[in-house]
Amino acid sequence: MEYSINEVARMSGISTRTLRYYDEIGLLLPLKVRSNGYRIYGKNEINTLQQILFYRELELPLEEIRKLLVDEGFDRQEALRSHYEKLLQKRHQIDLLLENLRLSLEEEKGRIRMKDKDKFQGFKEKKLKENEEKYGKEIREKYGEDMVEKSNAKYMGQSKEQYEKAESLSLEILEKLKTLTGTVPADSVEGKNLAELHKEWLMLYWPVYDKEAHRGLGDMYVEDERFKAFYDTSVEGAAAFLRDCIYAYTKKD
Repeated sequence: MEYSINEVARMSGISTRTLRYYDEIGLLLPLKVRSNGYRIYGKNEINTLQQILFYRELELPLEEIRKLLVDEGFDRQEALRSHYEKLLQKRHQIDLLLENLRLSLEEEKGRIRMKDKDKFQGFKEKKLKENEEKYGKEIREKYGEDMVEKSNAKYMGQSKEQYEKAESLSLEILEKLKTLTGTVPADSVEGKNLAELHKEWLMLYWPVYDKEAHRGLGDMYVEDERFKAFYDTSVEGAAAFLRDCIYAYTKKD
């Protein structure tokens, strides 16, 4: 079966302009182009477009999708299985948010009373999932499964006040990094106060405090480009300064 670009557009809901753009960037080439310039698509191209739309649904950038599709090791069956699992997770996330909204409406009508911590269900799971996807592998290797699971459980059990305090402390740390980085030594009073603030933030997530683990996290802020980029967005060198402050704060007597 072969389809014109207009037929593919109607079938998929993707505009002909987008299909032409996918062709231009090498993401989705037509099966052939007729002498009159009309693009023709076959079954393989339809399958590829389906794959692209699955990836887009998962919010992957087009360039990353293109690299995945041209990979010689690309396995369509495995990709479909992976999409299936991720969309199930997404559905679970949506279900949690819908239930949160339903209960919130019931509370507004005076029919029930929600616990404050329950008002954040769905939001916290989303954030936990995002952190797991970004940093899960490295964190688990560094601190172990038990520590990570206990931290996740503590995070999920946060009250409204604890959740808001964690957000407030995070912003305060970033603001202090902006003003202190490059202006005071890491072992100054201000530097150690910053590390103390960071410890206070950590303890809203960690089950127990450990100086060595705190230093290890400081090292990760510098060694892992994703953490480094996050802190250095505030000011260049902020990640290294925070690590040095943590080291000064946890220095062995």
